[in-house]
Amino acid sequence: MEKIQEMVKAKGFQFGSLSLGQTVEIAAESGLRVSDVVIAEAMFENYMTKEEVMDAVLNSFAHNLYALNSGITTGSSFLLGEVPQELAERDFAKRLTDDDLVNKIVVYTLGAQVGNHTCGLQPCAGTGDSCTYTGLYRALKDVIEDKEELARIVAVMLKVGTIFRAGKTSTGCNMEGFGAGAAATAATLVEFYQGTPEAMAKAVVLALSPTIGNPCTPRVMVAGLCATHIGGGVVIGNLAANLALKTNIPVNVPVDVMIAMAAAVHPVSAKQIVPVVIKYMQPFFKTNLDVEYFVDEGIKDEERNVIQETMTLALNEAQALAAKANSIIKPFGEAVVGGSSQAVGSPTNTARIAHALTKGEIKGVKIDLYPELFARRGINVPGILMGAVLGASTDNGKAYKDIIRQVREKKIKVEINQVNESQLQRVTIEATKQGSMVEALNRGGARLALKKATPSLEEAYKAAQRLGIVLVD
Repeated sequence: MEKIQEMVKAKGFQFGSLSLGQTVEIAAESGLRVSDVVIAEAMFENYMTKEEVMDAVLNSFAHNLYALNSGITTGSSFLLGEVPQELAERDFAKRLTDDDLVNKIVVYTLGAQVGNHTCGLQPCAGTGDSCTYTGLYRALKDVIEDKEELARIVAVMLKVGTIFRAGKTSTGCNMEGFGAGAAATAATLVEFYQGTPEAMAKAVVLALSPTIGNPCTPRVMVAGLCATHIGGGVVIGNLAANLALKTNIPVNVPVDVMIAMAAAVHPVSAKQIVPVVIKYMQPFFKTNLDVEYFVDEGIKDEERNVIQETMTLALNEAQALAAKANSIIKPFGEAVVGGSSQAVGSPTNTARIAHALTKGEIKGVKIDLYPELFARRGINVPGILMGAVLGASTDNGKAYKDIIRQVREKKIKVEINQVNESQLQRVTIEATKQGSMVEALNRGGARLALKKATPSLEEAYKAAQRLGIVLVD
């Protein structure tokens, strides 16, 4: 305790407001477990002994464990039916995964959600992440006999959970069952397997990444979907923990940055994504006939009309996607070096078209990219240059690695700019006989939509056809 206090003071940190990154940093530098620092902070902040902190941590689950037990024994809900009971009966005979611990965590997590609908859960960020924390606690309690060790691991889980509670300000499973659940699962499992503090930070970053911005609305009102939100958080957290524990996977994003980003995207998702989700999912929302009795018939008629229009729109959109889809005998485009068909493939193909329109020796290349691609210029500029200067295809790994050297040796002038128009990528080539410019919109999958071109848009279309580049609207 004293060692941790001294280090906290020396670093200018403060008990009661330690971030997860600071907690990990102190643990790593002092040679302690993350749980040591988490418990020390709680002792100092609440004027409690270690034993009192541990008791409080474990006792905090009393009600939620009761709800979970209801969910796996007698409970039923409109979201999940009696699924947890089906999975728990006959000693978990119907398995979701061969990993005993992970299987129990998922089943108990689903059980907590059913319990949430029958007798309610005490929320953390919300009730979604409380399902995961309760499921984790119950599964760990089944396999850990030592009370102190159990309390240590659960303390780490709650450290993560309470940070997400502070960050959740609106609707969004990204800061609840899916995002917070994945992050807490990752941290908990690393502590359970006694991984390093550094491994825990890596695991949380990896777990959070796929959950950023994920909306909550569909799972709250639509049958079934919640299972893969909160269950998926557990699975992702387990994957992240194992990657961090068993490999040297490179992760250079600090855990506090990832958590801050999750919290920053959270309200944006609520404003921008959730309304779209509601539009498409509203036809499947659970209704309560007793409540509908009080709603004006005119309002209900209007809702029914909107729902029918949405269903027609969605089915037409799905049909349009199917009509545009490749045959299964040719599912893939050309290989793309650099790691991304969107960030590298599409702008490289824009450059290839521009190259095909030039004549003479190339003297300069001007690259204009929308903000996302500009931020990823480290991987796409080599591709764009090899396309513009050499006409090289997206699968030319040798050219991709060597093009920067060639451009420097040939003293080709290169200009890279950021433009604010969404999806825009423009490549302008200066050449001795005929220069060119191709302006396109990025469409991912190495595809693009042509907007403007010189000498002419018609020639650009013909060049794309010759090169086998896929153009879309």
